[in-house]
Amino acid sequence: MQVKNDTVEVAKSSPELEQPYEALGLKDDEYARIREILGRRPTDAELTVYSVMWSEHCSYKSSKVHLRYFGETMTEEMASKILAGIGENAGVVDIGGGDAVTFRVESHNHPSFVEPYQGAATGVGGIVRDIMAMGARPIAVMDQLRFGAIDAEDTKRVLPGVVAGIGGYGNSLGLPNIGGETVFDAAYAGNPLVNALCVGSLKVEDLHLAFASGTGNKVMLFGSRTGLDGIGGVSVLGSASFEEGEERKLPAVQVGDPFAEKVLIECCLELYAADVVVGIQDLGGGGLSCATSELAAAGDGGMRINLDAVPLRAENMTAAEILASESQERMCAIVAPDNVERFKEICAKWDVTCAEIGEVTDEDDRLVITHNGEVVLDAPSSTIADEAPVYERPWARPEWQDEVQGGGDVDKPEQLREAWLKLVASPALCSRDWITEQYDRYVRGNTVQARHANSGVLRIDESTGRGVAISADASGRYTFLDPNMGARLALAEAYRNVAVTGARPVAVTNCLNFGSPENPDVMWQFREAVHGLADGSRELGIPVSGGNVSFYNQTGDTPILPTPVVGVLGVIENVADSVTHRVVNNEDKDVLVLLGETKDEFGGSVWQEISGAGLSGLPPQVDLANEARLADFFCDKAEGLTAAHDLSEGGLGQAVFEMIKDTEKGAELDLSAVNADAFTALFSESASRVLVACSPDRVDRVVADATELGIPVAIVGSTNMSGEITFAEGTPAAGQSVSVAQLCEAWSATMPGYFAHADAPNSAV
Repeated sequence: MQVKNDTVEVAKSSPELEQPYEALGLKDDEYARIREILGRRPTDAELTVYSVMWSEHCSYKSSKVHLRYFGETMTEEMASKILAGIGENAGVVDIGGGDAVTFRVESHNHPSFVEPYQGAATGVGGIVRDIMAMGARPIAVMDQLRFGAIDAEDTKRVLPGVVAGIGGYGNSLGLPNIGGETVFDAAYAGNPLVNALCVGSLKVEDLHLAFASGTGNKVMLFGSRTGLDGIGGVSVLGSASFEEGEERKLPAVQVGDPFAEKVLIECCLELYAADVVVGIQDLGGGGLSCATSELAAAGDGGMRINLDAVPLRAENMTAAEILASESQERMCAIVAPDNVERFKEICAKWDVTCAEIGEVTDEDDRLVITHNGEVVLDAPSSTIADEAPVYERPWARPEWQDEVQGGGDVDKPEQLREAWLKLVASPALCSRDWITEQYDRYVRGNTVQARHANSGVLRIDESTGRGVAISADASGRYTFLDPNMGARLALAEAYRNVAVTGARPVAVTNCLNFGSPENPDVMWQFREAVHGLADGSRELGIPVSGGNVSFYNQTGDTPILPTPVVGVLGVIENVADSVTHRVVNNEDKDVLVLLGETKDEFGGSVWQEISGAGLSGLPPQVDLANEARLADFFCDKAEGLTAAHDLSEGGLGQAVFEMIKDTEKGAELDLSAVNADAFTALFSESASRVLVACSPDRVDRVVADATELGIPVAIVGSTNMSGEITFAEGTPAAGQSVSVAQLCEAWSATMPGYFAHADAPNSAV
C-alpha cells in the first residue's frame, strides 16, 4: 500500500508497513538491502528511486560482472584514443584538428512494442539527449530494427508505427538518418528490437561530463514540464520479459515532442558557449531519479532537491511520480550561483522552461529530497547510483548447442538464376526503400554517403573535408550458432563497412540485446558475446567507447535470437576521397576484383534461411587480422578505385547486384579464380571479403597492393552495358544469365507488397 504524504518521519514511525516493492521490480533481498542501508523502511519516494536505479536497465546488475571484461582487455594505447568512454553518456573520440565526435546506440525495445510510434520516437529523442549531454551538437541518427516474420500480423502492427516514429522525430529535429538495418525473423515476434544510434560533433575543449561539483552550485532543471508519462518505463518495461497482452502497458511509454527537443538542442549549445554549465545530465530512463542521483554520486559533495520547484504538467503529482516520470525533452545542469541569471536568460531566449530545483551541498554523498516542505528522501547517493546488487547469474553452455552446430549443409542448385531472384526478393535482402524513403538523409548538407551505402559518411570540418564513417551491424542467426564468433562477425562487418569507404576505424560502441539473464543459456550467450567483442576489439586495436545492455527480450519463456549490435566509427581525412558502393553510370568498363578468401560457409546464411534448411551449423569463421589488412588496403591504397562493396549476407551475388543496380550496366562474371563451385562462389557468406571495381589500367596495381598486404585476390569479371549478368564461356555457370532489371524488380517488390497500404500513424494512439 501507499501512504499519503509518506515522509521520512512517517517511515520511521511505521516500520512494518507493507510496501509494493515486487510490483516495482525489486526482489525480496533487494528490498531488505534498502531497509538495511536506510536503517528503516523506505518512503514511497525512496522505494521508487531505488527500484528505478536498481532496475536491470539502469544498474546493469546482471551484466556488470561480464562487462568488466571490456576494461580488462583495453590497453593503454586503446584507451588513449578516446576522450570519454565506458560509464559516460556517450563515447567521445578526438578526430584531429581540434574536432571530436561522440556516438552511442541504445535500445527502446519494449516501449516500441507497447506503442510503436512513441516508443521509437522517444528512443530517438533519448539517444539524441545522450549526445547533447556530452557538449555536442547531434548531427545524424541511424537505427537497428528487428521484427517478427514479415507476414506476421504483429509485424504489420508494429513496423509501420516504429518507422513513422523514427522518421517523425528525426526529421522534425533536422537530423539526417544515414543508415541502419531492418531484419525479419520469427524469433523477434512479440519482442521487436528498436536500437537507435546518434552521432554528434564538438570541439575537444567543449566536452562536458555528468557530475555535481562545487558546494553551493545550483541544480537547474530545464526543458519540458514533468508529467505522468513514462512512469515505470525502465523498472517495469525495460527490466522484465513480456507476456501476452503486454502491448497495452501504455502509461509506461513516454510521449515525445521533437520540436521541444529541437529548441532544447540550440539552448544547450548556447549554454555551453556561454560557459555557464559545470556538469550536465539528460533525463531519459529513470527521469529525475536517475539524473539527480547520478550527478550527486559522481560529484564531490551531496545534493538537496526541492520537488515543489519542479514545473509540472499534471496536478497533484506525488513525489514518487515526479521522480519516476520519464517525460521527454528535459535536462539537468549544475550551475554556479553567479551564472544562474545568465543561464535563465538563455533559456528564456529559447522559450525553454527553467527552474532552480536544488543545490550542491557539503554533505558528502547525501541526497536529500523534499516535497510539500517535508523530507521524502534521505539516502547516500552512491547507494542509489552505484551500489545496486551485482548478480553473478548462473551460466552454462546449453545442452542443445552441439546439436544446433551440427549439420549446416544446404542444397546448391546448379541453375543460379532462380536462386538469385529468390535471394534478392527475400525479406533478408530485399529493398528497404519503403522504410528509408520516410527518413530525411541529406538535411544539414553534410551527408556524403547514406542510401544503400556501406556506411554513413558525414563531413565534420567543412574547411578541410575531414569526416567520419559510421556503421552498425549484427546477426542474431550467427550469434545463436556461436555467440563468441557471432559478436566477432558483427564487429568485423561494421569495421569492414567503415574501412571500405577509406575511413580508418577508431572506436566501437554496442547495444547487447538478449533474453532473460535468469536463464543460464542466455547468460552463457551473453558472456560469450562480450568476450568475442572485447577480444576482437583488442585484436583490431580499437577501443569499446561505451554501450548498452537490453535484457528480458523474450515473450514468456522464449528468448529472441541473441543480438549484439556493434557500431564502428571511422575517420577519413577528406570525405571527397571516400569510396562509394556503386560504379559510375557510364560506358567505361570496370574490372571486378574480389579481395579475400571464399569458403563453403552457409551456417546461418540467408540461403539457409530461405531454402528451408533450418538454422544450424557454424557461422562463417573470421580472422580479424584479415579485416585489419583490408582496412590498411582501403586507407592507404584505395586511390583509383571506382567502387567498393563489402561482402556479407548474400555474398558475392548480392554485392555485384548492389554495385550495378542503380546504373544501366550489366556484368560478365568469371568465377573460375574463386576456388569454389559456382553456387558457393556466388552466395557463400565468408567474412573478410570486399568486391572492388577499377579501370582496366588500374588492375595490376590493385592486385599488387593487395598481394603485398597478404590479401587473396581474384579477378571475377567486368561490367558492360548489356543490362544482363552473364558468365564467361568456359567458366563455371557459363551459358547462364539473369537480367539486372528482373533482379531489381524482385528486390523492389517485397516490402511494398506487405506494407504499401499499412496505416503508419503520425502520433500517439
